[in-house]
Amino acid sequence: MKRFDVITIFPAMLDALLDHGITRRALDEKLFELTAWDPRNFATDAYRRVDDRPYGGGPGMVMMAEPLQAAIDAAVKRQVEAGGVKPVVVLMSPQGEKLDDALVTELAAIEGLVVIAGRYEGIDERVVGKSVDREISVGDYVTSGGELPAMVLIDCIVRRLPGSLNDAESASQDSFSAGLLDWPHYTRPEGWNGAKVPDVLLSGNHAAIARWRRKQALGRTQERRPDLIDETKLSREDRQLLEEYRRERQAQEQQQQ
Repeated sequence: MKRFDVITIFPAMLDALLDHGITRRALDEKLFELTAWDPRNFATDAYRRVDDRPYGGGPGMVMMAEPLQAAIDAAVKRQVEAGGVKPVVVLMSPQGEKLDDALVTELAAIEGLVVIAGRYEGIDERVVGKSVDREISVGDYVTSGGELPAMVLIDCIVRRLPGSLNDAESASQDSFSAGLLDWPHYTRPEGWNGAKVPDVLLSGNHAAIARWRRKQALGRTQERRPDLIDETKLSREDRQLLEEYRRERQAQEQQQQ
């Protein structure tokens, strides 16, 4: 079973992850477990204080080392006692390595994670040096806290757990799983608002459908995320599909003019 422990001063935010959709079903199926730890419960003063002003001045507050470290220690201890393996401690941080499909795959293979969802201006750096194994960012932007990034991370990992998806092929066909963006999807009705479903998808020819989907994935990736595709490393067949996609797009644009 996959184990997650999340360090957060707003544990109720995790209900959005645990009460709905794929993650709720995976939780019910006991594919993973999640425990939230509030550093306030480890504070030593009457006000349950977990933040203070930064040394050196500046705006905002910083999460204090003592209650945060105590919460981390409790989470690590729980996982060791439950599974016998020391978990990897992750800090959600805009300064960390960017979360991508390869990193999700790597983390999905790890039995247990302790995820720190920081707040304010950040956490005391001494905690990072003592306990954090990985810093992970969900993108080049800043959120109000680490809870949403933590939920993004957990959701991505849970999708990879065997049995979490109704269709076992869904995860393998997601965007980025093959290094490409996804192809277009269609469902009933065949005609809507003057637009038709591509004929190839109605043909029943599985080989032709697979070829069309690959072509669309290659073309979309080249148009929208060229950083993900290196044409010099594509197979001969993929290069032909990409060129075919370009010709078709050019013809469509000419018809619209």
